[in-house]
Amino acid sequence: MLDRYSFYLTLITSILGLSLPMGGPVMASGGSAAADVATIPQLYTYQIINTYPHDPDAFTQGFVYDQGFLYESTGLHGRSTLRKVDLKTGRVLKTYRLPARFFGEGLTLLDNRIIQLTWKSRLAFIYDKESFELRQQFRYPMEGWGITHDGKHLIISDGTPILRYFDPITFEQVRQIEVHDDKGPVSNVNELEYINGEIYANVWQIDRIAIIDPGSGQVTGWALLDGLLGAPYLTRPVDVLNGIAYDDVNDRLFVGGKLWPVLFEIKLVPVTP
Repeated sequence: MLDRYSFYLTLITSILGLSLPMGGPVMASGGSAAADVATIPQLYTYQIINTYPHDPDAFTQGFVYDQGFLYESTGLHGRSTLRKVDLKTGRVLKTYRLPARFFGEGLTLLDNRIIQLTWKSRLAFIYDKESFELRQQFRYPMEGWGITHDGKHLIISDGTPILRYFDPITFEQVRQIEVHDDKGPVSNVNELEYINGEIYANVWQIDRIAIIDPGSGQVTGWALLDGLLGAPYLTRPVDVLNGIAYDDVNDRLFVGGKLWPVLFEIKLVPVTP
């Protein structure tokens, strides 16, 4: 009888179309069977911990959590805003409206600076967190989709599998990685959040979040969020899952979507084989 490790290794290699000799797993030169198996992403389902009201007219492009508040970027020409939102009530406490020619995209918060991307204008705006005063702007050489930071660099997505790292002072690109899983490059990488040393990324038009190794671009996990916005909330048109925020003090993960009337606090639950 196969032990548990051998059973799962045999199952995985069968799915991938590989073969194993009777003597045990094949080890590549300089590597190990464990490293090969680890490239298959861990799957997660979810548990809903809390729900919070959210403006159903907000075309959410991205948000971050800070001390009880959400700082949110909304999109669409003529409707793009930067907002400060009370998490518990969903009440919008402060708003900055972008000029109608700009389509707001993802945002992040670094050293009391809010950094908000725009879509095709290739221009980012930097605001003072407290006053929302526009302090600075910078250009980037691609479309702007999602943005986060690792404390040292800004990390920006553009809808392709490429994530680009920028110096937060000079705004020069310093490196890039390609997001990929065991099936190849992952396209439509959108809103980003850096959580406990990993990058969480919405993938546009699917109800999944990729969990990405920031060094290699390897997708180490997929959070499967199908059915999150259930029938009771579908009384008016909604758009796709989008928006990830993290409370690092209380270890809370928040997700939302474009035109969604609620925001969810969820816990990821590993799917066992």
